[in-house]
Amino acid sequence: FRYYFPCQRWLAVEEDDGQIVRELVPVDEAFVKKDSENDGQSLATLGLEQKAKSTTYTVKVKTGDKKNAGTDANVFITLYGSKDDTGIVSLKASKINKNKFERGKVDEFTVESVDIGDLKKIKIGHDNKGNSTGWFLEWVEIDAPSLGQCLKFPCGRWLDKSEDDGAIERIIFPAKLQTTEYIPFVPYEITVYTSDIFGAGTDADVFIVLYGSDGICTQQKSLCLNKREQRMYFERNSVNQFIVELEDVGDIIEKIRIGHKGGGLNSGWHLDRVAIRRLLPNGK
Repeated sequence: FRYYFPCQRWLAVEEDDGQIVRELVPVDEAFVKKDSENDGQSLATLGLEQKAKSTTYTVKVKTGDKKNAGTDANVFITLYGSKDDTGIVSLKASKINKNKFERGKVDEFTVESVDIGDLKKIKIGHDNKGNSTGWFLEWVEIDAPSLGQCLKFPCGRWLDKSEDDGAIERIIFPAKLQTTEYIPFVPYEITVYTSDIFGAGTDADVFIVLYGSDGICTQQKSLCLNKREQRMYFERNSVNQFIVELEDVGDIIEKIRIGHKGGGLNSGWHLDRVAIRRLLPNGK
């Protein structure tokens, strides 16, 4: 079932009432259908269909606090589940640090994969290239919202040809006592329509919160992963679709809160409407 949330107002400090966050309530489909009869087909791209069936993992990696613990080599990881594995994934862009895998630091990465089932083990290593290649890996933590699990993979060993046993990749199993369980997240398809008026687009960090019945709500979630996506999306007269994993608010969405964090040159935004569809996880 798709919910429609019309807005047709500015989210801009210098426009309208100056608010950059608005709460929207759903309306009957007939009120918005005339504009959007063909949107569904044009948006049903293969990439989004695949993304709807994928799972997003947040991978945190802690480099040990020892002399020469950091590495300049290229680090990769493979997640192994009960159904499948992710294949080799390069950990390229840390969401926290510009220089990744530095001594004593935690780096965070996003890994997308089709459903691999329950996480069983990981393999992590590096290619031994660069000036300072040896690495002391303290632990890896993987948060899998669709499973409702956050798992810790303790290591505490060198991945270094001249230290320990000389291995530069290791297979690590989760520590059962350090596994956190929570209610699994579900995927929502969120389609955002930016208005066709002068200056309607924004480069700001747009976020959303969904509210179900009985006061249940999701966390506040940014729709873009980084500044590059912020510059790409929410252009004037554009339609942008996102698959976002969030807490399950149930079958009824009573309202949403959508807004942005301001700042930058082009933060003001004229939002036409939002459409939301709760997807069944993993194609069930």
